[in-house]
Amino acid sequence: MTLRPSSTLRALLTGTACLFLASSALPGYAADDTKAKPDAAADKKADKDDALPPLPDDKTIHQSIQLDGKTLNYDATVGSIPVRDAKGKKIADVVFTAYIVPGKAPSRPVTFAFNGGPGASSVYLNMGAVGPKRVQFGDEGDSPSDSSVTTDNPNSWLDMTDLVFIDPVGTGYSRSLEDDDTTKKDFWSTEADIQYLSRVVYDWLVKNGRLRSPKYVMGESYGGYRAPRIANALQTRMGVGVSGLIMVSPYLDPAAVGSETALSPLPWMINLPSMAAANLEKQGKLTPAAIAEVEQYDRTQFVTDFLAGRSDPQAVSRLVAKVSEYTGLDPALVARMDGRVDSMTFVRESHRNERKIGSWYDSNVTAYDPFPESPSQKSGDPILNALLAPTTSAMVDFVTREVGWKTDAHYEALSPVVGENWQQYPNEDKPVSDLRQAIANDPKMKVLIAHGYNDLSCPFFTSRLVIDQLPTFGGTKQVKLSVYPGGHMFYSRAGSGAAFKADAKALYSKD
Repeated sequence: MTLRPSSTLRALLTGTACLFLASSALPGYAADDTKAKPDAAADKKADKDDALPPLPDDKTIHQSIQLDGKTLNYDATVGSIPVRDAKGKKIADVVFTAYIVPGKAPSRPVTFAFNGGPGASSVYLNMGAVGPKRVQFGDEGDSPSDSSVTTDNPNSWLDMTDLVFIDPVGTGYSRSLEDDDTTKKDFWSTEADIQYLSRVVYDWLVKNGRLRSPKYVMGESYGGYRAPRIANALQTRMGVGVSGLIMVSPYLDPAAVGSETALSPLPWMINLPSMAAANLEKQGKLTPAAIAEVEQYDRTQFVTDFLAGRSDPQAVSRLVAKVSEYTGLDPALVARMDGRVDSMTFVRESHRNERKIGSWYDSNVTAYDPFPESPSQKSGDPILNALLAPTTSAMVDFVTREVGWKTDAHYEALSPVVGENWQQYPNEDKPVSDLRQAIANDPKMKVLIAHGYNDLSCPFFTSRLVIDQLPTFGGTKQVKLSVYPGGHMFYSRAGSGAAFKADAKALYSKD
């Protein structure tokens, strides 16, 4: 889950290694307090008065779900893991929600799930994709006033694995105990994020006696940037093996995004198949074969005509004709852009005649345009505007009323503060590099990358190109790419959620 479809967001998304010390310590962050101040007692009292109240103790309740006609009993726990600096001072509380089938450890797998943003809590994977309860969001016609009452999730993965959903600092109820500047350095940057979250996974395993269990890491969107990096950090720093990696609509290769003036055709290539998929879906013609045709054109004639450039009018004419055909956009518009159609123009123009706007996350999910006379979009994203209220209300109700984990803090499902203050947006292939290393480290580790056809925030074709460039690793096929009808949150469609679970079963099998 990313925050919002704007130039600011795209900057946020494009976002050395320091080893953790013992006792959940982040190195080098403790202040030098060797010289006592004359008013030290007053300072301590002021600090105590200003301190946040402690979070509640971990709380567990017993629940059940009907899956495939069978009752599955499980324990639902809301709790926290402390993050400490090098001197043992607690500098943050990371809150988790865990669903555990009792009596099955240590042979039962456990999966750690992260959403993205940066600034998104894990509620979307939890109550939308694989958790035992779900609330509807991400579909055409959803609205903020939709019911926040949860129902059993028929596509939950709880019959395959225990589930631990982790909210990074600044999201959900997780919080920093440091000042703003230190928080940015210690938590809201690409490298620090991987360091402390890897340690949180390790600490949860130790706290719950699960180091002997098969362990999986799951990440959506920017969480897909996190997932391979956390897996590699667990393997090489924390001493924790990872059996499998699930990347959901991952933000996998920042370098591929580029800019509108980039010499590389990649920024334009990666969007075209998703635009074509949305157009085909509207016509009822979306099939893997139809998309394969677009991908083949994208890899061949599109690249040739793009690189020929505007100095070759025939190349531009071919480009305009084919892009117009695949996207369904007005050829005159595509001609004005010389065939270089960006994602935001597509979601704006593909529904303009209906006086609606499409979502960056699923371009066929629309909302009425409050400013139809404007040449550019002035309103928020249809999916994000609709999902915030029901997901926040459902999660807060579950935590505070059902589980009874009481806090006065506000639940940050999508935190703009985290996104706006995120440090370091590397235009590099860190997640791909760490993915390669994690696979090379462990030839037994399986990887599933899952996308929705219509997603323009993290297009599936990026992952297709990345996978095609991976080494063979001895000829084994450790990485599988699955693409489903839908968008960024394809799992909100019942059929796509079921197909996603079916593909995941192979990941969790012992074969």
